Amino acid sequence: MRRNRIRLVIGMMLAGALAAPAQAQQPSAQGPAAPSIYHGVISNFGSGRELSTGELQQVLMDSTAIVLDARPYEEYAVSHIPGARSIRGKPGTTPALYVADASEVVESLPDRNQALVLYCNGLYCGRSERFAEELMSLGYRNVTRYQLGAPGWRALGGVMQMEKPALLRLLGQDKTSVLIDGRARADSKPRLKNAVWIPLREASKAKDDGRLPMTDHNTRIFVVAGNGHEARNVADAIVRDAFHNVTFFDGTIADLPELLDEES
Repeated sequence: MRRNRIRLVIGMMLAGALAAPAQAQQPSAQGPAAPSIYHGVISNFGSGRELSTGELQQVLMDSTAIVLDARPYEEYAVSHIPGARSIRGKPGTTPALYVADASEVVESLPDRNQALVLYCNGLYCGRSERFAEELMSLGYRNVTRYQLGAPGWRALGGVMQMEKPALLRLLGQDKTSVLIDGRARADSKPRLKNAVWIPLREASKAKDDGRLPMTDHNTRIFVVAGNGHEARNVADAIVRDAFHNVTFFDGTIADLPELLDEES
């Protein structure tokens, strides 16, 4: 009896040993946990540490750094990461080798320990790297770069902010663009000329009733409202409906007399 039990135990051990390698070869049904795209960086070993999109989102939420746009003002005005500051260009540089003027930072932000985040036009844009080099040579010790830049921010669902000169110019030049009135009431006064009324509560509904351009999700969409906060909320909602060329104006409709309907 005892001999039979010993044989049974040895048999079970052998069976387990043979089964283990086979089990090890079977891939997990879940697979390894994939890294989040929001944690990715380019890692191009340029000047200053790179921030991921997730880190930049946290910086903006907590106001732990000042974000500087390293592009010319004309590009900044068309679309920029909300809250970013524009820096004038360094005199004497060509468009191809444009670099922001570090002397403006010295004048406005003399504290060399101030946390600064720089960005420009994405993977192959060298403006933020050149700007970082100049700032670090002047003694700024806390300079980081968001090298994914404006294209990466937009691609990962980030809404963009625009300035009045660009809004007026693009509405005149791009006849395919859509101007959104994001105020809560359809009868709000003053009225915007040629605007489509889409309040926050109807952002998704507007995909089905023709108010949003469903045949071209790259259409320029400009959102204005009673204030910048309201406009951004509507713009965010439209972005989350898979439109990726959405910008909002951070002022009020009263700041845009050029766009008001004179009969309203």
